Order: sequence, then structure tokens, then C-alpha cells
Amino acid sequence: MDRQMILSRSSVMGVRGLQGFVGSTCPHICTVVNFKELAEHHRSKYPGCTPTIVVDAMCCLRYWYTPQSWICGGQWREYFSALRDFVKTFTAVGIKLIFFFDGMVEQDKRDEWVKRRLKNNREISRIFHYIKSHKEQPGRNMFFIPSGLAVFTRFALKTLGQETLCSLQEADYEVASYGLQHNCLGILGEDTDYLIYDTCPYFSISELCLESLDTVMLCREKLCESLGLRVADLPLLACLLGNDIIPEGMFESFRYKCLSSYTSVKENFDKKGNIILAVSDHISKVLHLYQGEKKLEELLPLGPNKALFYKGMASYLLPGQKSPWVFQKPKGVLTLDKQVISMSSDPESREEVPMCSDPEPRQEVPMCTGPESRQEVPMCSDPESRQEVPMCIDSEPRQEVPMCTGPQSRQEVPMCSDPEPRQEVPTCTGPQSRQEVLIWTDPESRQEILCTGHESKQEVPICTDPISKQEDSMCTHPGINQKLPVATDFEFKLEALMCTNPEIKQEDPTNVGPEIKQQVTMVSDTEILKIARTHHVQAESYLVYNIMSSGEIECSNTLEDELDQALPSQAFIYRPIRQRVYSLLLEDCQDVASTCPAVKEWFVYPGNPLRHPDLVRPLQMTVPGGTPSLKILWLNQEPEIQIRRLDTLLACFNLSSSREELQAVESPFQALCCLLIYLFVQVDTLCLEDLHAFIAQALCLQGKSTSQLVNLQPDYINPRAVQLGSLLVRGLTTLVLVNSACGFPWKMSDFMPWNIFDGKLFHQKYLQSEKGYAVEVLLEQNRSRLTKFHNLKAVVCKACMKENRRITGRAHWGSHHTGRWGRQGSSYHRTGSGYSRSSQGQPWRDQGPGSRQYEHDQWRRY
Repeated sequence: MDRQMILSRSSVMGVRGLQGFVGSTCPHICTVVNFKELAEHHRSKYPGCTPTIVVDAMCCLRYWYTPQSWICGGQWREYFSALRDFVKTFTAVGIKLIFFFDGMVEQDKRDEWVKRRLKNNREISRIFHYIKSHKEQPGRNMFFIPSGLAVFTRFALKTLGQETLCSLQEADYEVASYGLQHNCLGILGEDTDYLIYDTCPYFSISELCLESLDTVMLCREKLCESLGLRVADLPLLACLLGNDIIPEGMFESFRYKCLSSYTSVKENFDKKGNIILAVSDHISKVLHLYQGEKKLEELLPLGPNKALFYKGMASYLLPGQKSPWVFQKPKGVLTLDKQVISMSSDPESREEVPMCSDPEPRQEVPMCTGPESRQEVPMCSDPESRQEVPMCIDSEPRQEVPMCTGPQSRQEVPMCSDPEPRQEVPTCTGPQSRQEVLIWTDPESRQEILCTGHESKQEVPICTDPISKQEDSMCTHPGINQKLPVATDFEFKLEALMCTNPEIKQEDPTNVGPEIKQQVTMVSDTEILKIARTHHVQAESYLVYNIMSSGEIECSNTLEDELDQALPSQAFIYRPIRQRVYSLLLEDCQDVASTCPAVKEWFVYPGNPLRHPDLVRPLQMTVPGGTPSLKILWLNQEPEIQIRRLDTLLACFNLSSSREELQAVESPFQALCCLLIYLFVQVDTLCLEDLHAFIAQALCLQGKSTSQLVNLQPDYINPRAVQLGSLLVRGLTTLVLVNSACGFPWKMSDFMPWNIFDGKLFHQKYLQSEKGYAVEVLLEQNRSRLTKFHNLKAVVCKACMKENRRITGRAHWGSHHTGRWGRQGSSYHRTGSGYSRSSQGQPWRDQGPGSRQYEHDQWRRY
């Protein structure tokens, strides 16, 4: 792997220009260290404490993917072997690894996410142009990670016995928090934000030499020394330079003003380096003079971006920290279970904040998360006490707002009220809010969770469970035995701070509360939501919790040729499956018209400018015996329920009629056959040669060693085969989603790609099949494979015939195969309940993007 290439790709993450500045202008910030030596020193300093490194897995994907071939869909068995070697190397020297993955995209960073996806689209176009011109894989300078790499890396690490977690907000915040709170050896990643967080040491993954365990440590204290700043100034510097929240152009004119007045311009430094020095100089020589006397909006040209700026500042404040740049009054208190907790924690204070009392907490409290911040706002109360719990205290309350209480609780929870209420409502409302307050009662703990909405007109139901009374503990991650402060959400801390501060009015820019829309989850059943959240955090599911909590999901780029009209995008092909999953997961949110709310899909496909998400409505499905509830699928352990789980999974693929044939298939080919049947029914431009290649590579893979796969070289690279490889892998990620939603009827290992797919091997079989090679050649003259091959082929072809889809060879194609998705001769497309008339002849590429609502399976073949 070319480390410089990785570094350049990763430098777009975090603070703009800081990665290049550190590498070229301040190289002394980077110190070569050895992990083995650091671990020994840590053990001697903290006896009995295992040296732990928190790994930002998303930053490490490029480093981990060492196979030379990346264009054919992924060398998954080679990749799994590389991960195993990585883990073994650290384990051998007594270092524990904790892996964090991004669990969702925060709304504040959506624009940046879109920007990167569109940039990736341009890179993919260049890749396909190169393939068509040279018939070979491009050089490493055009490297693009295989589709689904992040999803399957989670399961690979869990298979290797590693603690793997999926974040409930931006992963870098949770990584930095975990490292700080658990006295970790350091953070391993490639994101300059880790230089800004005041947390444990930050190590570069791109500079890691696995053989010697040498890498580079980037020291934030040395960075501050070079810039004449304090560690507490770094969040301010990051926001002025631009990061994933603050657009780089917001303070562009300000930065140039700093540069024009900067008297120590270094001629041998580049322009960006001098700008960083100039802004740092302005902070240390100008802003420091007025610190504590004037607010930042009086010193900086914040204009209409005050709230966003303060949100960017607050995003770097970890639990127990505050910024000297945010104007703060004396601290308010939150009474929690007869204990007093400071809401604006002082980092200099060493008083322990009351946290989880259960030494091994395994349960979570349902949270109310904001759709823009995706961060949770936990609020606790003592269910048995009659003590009032002030959540926010306004020294001059204009109006007393009554709160709803649970059936077992006599506790009143006064909230900070709107100082200028516009109307009287029976439930508590936030500033400029018309949304009713939601009180959720945790069924395990009788603990009430308060959530108010801003600038929303949607009513929120009150959901309680009168049975359970067990008290729950507060924990960010159920799988971690740790103590976490209650106020782990930086926006919640600031909002609470503003409510307790009598002098900060609504118009104060630091009061980001009114800018934050509290999220109303799509599912009101707290028990089910808690289970989904647990599976999400423990990286055991995919997208399920996102759908149920925020109703918003995303899928990054796939290697798809935008000029190939014959193959539709995977986003369209698998959408009907997702629609049926939405129907299953959102069963309890139907209104009186029996319609579920649309799910927002941010899926990348050719022609989609990603200005808005696609609004996709659930699609009803038919399950033999009726669709079971999630409580039955997820909680019922009776043996016969496993059959219902499988029935539900097959119904999501609309393959209930093929259940008997699929059950006769041995593992791990059962899931593959299910996926192939769905693909060939959906896409008429798939032919018999494609089917032969898919089945042959899966059978031959079982007898291949990793070294044999490494030495395999296809004769040339075919652009259609490249897209088919990525299409199958995206289908495997869809299987992960469906299997998770249905309560895991199949073992996840059955559709992990290292067990059933290899990119180069598929490419080889595709080229052979396209040339008309006999099946025996495809199967490498192995007679035992020949019987299995015909059995699997028969299952797929028979199931397709039930759907009026006859799979033919390319030689039998007529002129009606015009490069469109679907058969021109058919005027039908299948919906969730049979066949219905549809207009024919519409190219799939014309199913434009945007915010249109898609209510039925209109991407079905016609």
C-alpha cells in the first residue's frame, strides 16, 4: 500500500490544511514511537491495566486493504487474512484493540458527505474510462475501496474475537471520548480532528509498520507550542480553518485578513501553512486579550453563522470539558437520583460525576436523538422518589409548564419554558415549538426519557409500559463495562448550560438549542427500539436501528458504469427489498390510512445529484401465515419461530414460493441462491453465462487457499464483470440488513464474502463463460463440483421460471435486449401482492433522483 496515497486521501478528513501543515511545516510534531515499548511503559505505570488502543476503523480501511486487486469486487479472503495478521501482531505484545465504526452520518456533516460522494463519482467515471481503454486495473493512484468494505470489516473483526462497536453519532467523538475516559494508550487513525480533541495520544495508521510496530505519534502539545496556542484554543483554530462542520469558505476572508496583517510570513512555507500561522497568531495576540471579557461574536465575523460556529466549537468538547471561548455563567445543577451533577463540567475539577451504579450494565435507556446531531440526550429520574428533578433552571421563569408522569412515578419534571409563549398548550413545548413533549418510559427501568421538539408540528405519542419496574443504568455502549458521564452529548450540555444561565437569552449565539430539532423515533415500542440499538452498537446488525430511530439511511459509492444502460444501479435493484424491510420494521407507525412514513434514502447512483434524499415508502409483503411482529421475530425463542423468521426473510425477497427448493440447498450456498434468484428475476439483462460464472466461482472458492487466490490473474479486466462483482457484494450487504431485521434466520457467516465470493476468481470465470467454455472447464475439471453446480443452477432456474423468467444464453438474445432494465415484451411489474399493469419502455436511468415519494415497486422489470 502506498502510504503517501493513503495520507493524501485521508487529509480531507478533519481540519482543512492541518495534515499538510504538520507534514511540511512542523515535522517536529511527529515523533516515531514503538507500540511494544509504549505498552511496556504503560503496564509499568498502571499495573494491572491492559494497554488499549482505540481504533478509528473507518480511517484504517485503506491501510488494511492490502490485496493488489481491488477492481473486481474485492479479494475478501486475502483481506480477512490481512485483518487477522493485524490483530495477531498487537495481541502478541499484549495490546488490546477496540474498534469503532461510523454508525450514522450527522446532519451537520451531510453536506460534506455529499461532497465526497460526488467527488467519488467523478473518480469512478475515470476508472471505467481507463478500464475500457486499457482492459486492466488502474494504478494505485486511482485506488477505490471495494463496495461493502466497512460493513463486512465489522463482521470480520467480530469473527476474529475483537471488541467492535458502531457509533450512535460521529465515530471520532466516541473514539476520543472512549480514549480519554478509559486511560487508553492512544488512538489509531488518520484524522486531524484527533489533534484537536483534548484526549489521549494520537497515532497515525498510515505510518504504521506492522512488522516492527513503529508508527508516528502526532503531539498536540508540540503543535500548540509551535503555534503559540493552548490546547483549549485548538477547537477555535479548527473552526476558523474549516472542518467537517464549518465550511472552509465561511471564514476565508477573515483568514486572508489575518494573513495580510501577519508580520512573520515564512517565505519557504506554502500559502496554507502561512494562513495557519497567521490565524494562530491572531488568536494568541488579539483574541487572548479579550478572552473572558467579550464574546466571540464581538471579536469574529460570525454573522448569521453563530449557531453553526458554536456547534462546531462544542463538537470538540468531550465529557467533563468546557471551552474558555464559550461565555459561561455559574454552573446549574441536575438532580439525579438524589445526587447533584454539574451540567457544565469543569475540566480542572476532579470530582467524580455519578454514573452507572451497575458494575456490569447490559441494558440501555432509550434516548431521544436529534436528526441534525444524531446525538443522544439522556435524562434520568428516580422512579420511586417524589423529589422534583429540575432538568433546566431558568432564574426568571415566565410560565410554569406541567409535565406528564408515568403511572408508577409521582415525580414532576419541570422544564425550562419559553419566556415568551405564543400559545397555551397542554403539554410542555420548547422555544418556538409546536411539537408535543414525548415522555418515554423504559420498560426495564421505569425510567422516563424526556424529549422536546423544536420547529416541528408533529405530535408525539406518550408510550409507557406499566409492567416493568426494574431500574436501568446509564451506559453509552451496553457491551462496555464503563462509567460514562450523563451529559455525554455536547449539544445537550450547552443547551442545559443556557437554560441554567439567566443572562443568556434566546438570541445568544451560544444557545444552539433552538437550532437543534429533537428527533422523534419512527418506532414507539421502547423495548424493540432498545434491542435494535443494542445490536447496532455491538455491530451485529446493519441499518436496522437507523431505519427505526431516524428513518434515514445512506449507501456510499459503488463501482458502477454510468454509461452502461444495460445494468441498473444496485440502489434501484435492491430497493424493493428495502421497502419490504421498512414495512416490517415500521409496523407500529402506520396512521389511520394504514400508510407508513417514508424513509429517507441517501443512496449514491449515477445521475443522482444528492440534493435531497429519495423518500421511499414501505412496501407491504405477503408472509405465509401472516407477517409476525418484531417481538415474535426478535424475542420468541420457540423452535418453530425460526421457520417464521425464514418465511419473513424470503418474503422480503418475494421468494416465498421457492422456500422448499432453497431449504434443500446446503450451507453456505442457500443465501447465495436466494440472492441470485432475486437478481435474475429483477434484471433481464443477466444471462445464463453470468449465472454460470457466479455459481462456478462460489464452488471453486471452497477449495482455494489464500495464496492460490493471491496468484490468480484474470486475462484482462471487463467493465461489465466489474459492475457485476460490485452488484453481488451490495446484494450481500442487503442480505445482512434483511437477516438482521428478521431475527437472524440464517447464520451471518453464510453470506460473508470471504466464504462465497472472490473478485478475481469471479472475473476469471466470467471471462471463461463469456468465451463459451464448457462447465467442466469453469469447475476446473472437478467432478464433485459438477453435481453441486447443476443442483444449484436447477434451483435458481426453477425459481425464476415460477416468476415467468427464463434464463437464456447470450446467443439466444433477440433484438428486444436494448440495454434497458427489464423485458420490453412484458407489460407487467410485480408489486408486493402480485402483478399489476405498468407503463412499458421506460429506461431505468430515467427514474430520476430527488425527493419524490416511491410508494411501490416501480423499479421492477417490465
